[in-house]
Amino acid sequence: MIMRLSTLRPCLLAALLAFLLPAAKAAETELPAGTRVLADVAYGDNARQRFDVYLPAEARNAPVLFIIHGGAWRNGWKDHRGLIANKAAHWIPKGYVIVSTDYRLLPEADPRVQAEDVARAIAKAQALAPGWGGDPARFILMGHSAGAHLALLLATDPVRLTKHGARPPRGVISLDSGAVDVVGIMRTVPHPALYDAAFGDSPAYWQAVSPHHLLAPGAPPMLLVCASRRQDACPPSWRFSRKATSLGVRVEVMEQDLSHMAINRELGLPGAYTEQVDAFIERIDR
Repeated sequence: MIMRLSTLRPCLLAALLAFLLPAAKAAETELPAGTRVLADVAYGDNARQRFDVYLPAEARNAPVLFIIHGGAWRNGWKDHRGLIANKAAHWIPKGYVIVSTDYRLLPEADPRVQAEDVARAIAKAQALAPGWGGDPARFILMGHSAGAHLALLLATDPVRLTKHGARPPRGVISLDSGAVDVVGIMRTVPHPALYDAAFGDSPAYWQAVSPHHLLAPGAPPMLLVCASRRQDACPPSWRFSRKATSLGVRVEVMEQDLSHMAINRELGLPGAYTEQVDAFIERIDR
C-alpha cells in the first residue's frame, strides 16, 4: 500500500517529521576552544521564548549571526544536532557572535505569531549585544526550512521588527525555505499536509505570510540557498529574485546540489558552499 504524505493524520505527521529531523534536542559540544555559551536567555515568559548565545573569546563590535531553526513550524530546537556545530566552528573563530533562538510552535502559535516571537528575540538580542561585544547594527538573520520562511517574513514585512523595537538586519540568508510563495503552494493541489497545518484555508492569511507577496522596496539584501535535488525548491526562489529586481531589492539565489537537511548541516564546512555564503556576508556587512 502506498501512503501519501498529504493523507497522514496531523498527529502521525508530526511524529514523522520529528523522526526526520536531524536529531532530538541535544546540546552541541563541538565548539571552538574558548567559546563561551549563554544558555536559555529569556525574551518572553513562555518556556519556548529563549535563545542561546555563542561568544568568541574576545568580541568587539562583532557581527551577529542570528539563527532560526526549522521543523515544519511544529518541531525543532535552538540546539538540535546539525544546526550549530559547523557554523560555530567556521564563524566564531572569525569573531562572530552566534545567537540561536527557539519560538513557540504549532498548534500553540501559527507562523505569523512565530514571526512575532522571533522579532521579539531579535530586539532582546540587539539590546544585549553591546554587553557581549556584539554590534546591534550588524545582525544577519539565517534560517533553515520553516526558520528560513520566518526570516524571509521579517525581511519582507519589517513592521514586525520595528513594532518590537528591533533594528532591520544587514541581510538575510534563507537556507532552503519551502515556503517562499505560500499562495502558490496552497493553490497547488495536492500539496503536503504540513502546509495545511501551518497555513490553514484562508487566502487572506496565505497572503499575509507569503514572503513573495509581501516583498516591497526597501527590503534588506537576501540570499536564498535552495536544494536543486528538490524539484520545487529553486523555481520559487528565482521568481522571488526577479520580483526583487523589479523593486530594486538585492536578492541572490544560490542553487546547491545537496539535500534539504545537508544545506543546513554542511554550512560552515570548508568548501565552495561556505565560501559563497561568506562572500555574500562580506558584500552586505561593510
